[in-house]
Amino acid sequence: MKKLRHAMIVELIEKEVIETQEELADRLKSAGFDVTQATVSRDIRDLKLTKVTLDDGKQKYVLIKEKNNAAKKYIRVLQEGFVSMDMAQNILVIKTMPGLAMAVAAALDELNIEGMLGCIAGDDTIMCAIKDIALTYDVMAKLDKMLEK
Repeated sequence: MKKLRHAMIVELIEKEVIETQEELADRLKSAGFDVTQATVSRDIRDLKLTKVTLDDGKQKYVLIKEKNNAAKKYIRVLQEGFVSMDMAQNILVIKTMPGLAMAVAAALDELNIEGMLGCIAGDDTIMCAIKDIALTYDVMAKLDKMLEK
């Protein structure tokens, strides 16, 4: 029942502007779920919902996308450790702060950048294999964009 209720909550908040737990509880009851305010409160916490303010000043519950948060963390690792990059044909060579190459390489792997096949890291240098030379330029442009703070 909990999975069904969670699925209904996600569906409701994606389709409607729901500002309060009471509104959410009412919508769930209308959909046939027997819920209390305490149940809704736990569901909000379990689903990691948060409120955002809309242009008109109203607030609404939204689902925090875990993948997006993870990507932001990986980008932050990249930004903190990055020093420079250069290419040698289809090999992208990235210099990092001493001791951070492995962390930055792991972050790059997790970001699943199109064209990047994999990374090998030392202490302060990463070698990334890119599918071809043209994609190497694309990967560099994507990294430049991620590095903008």
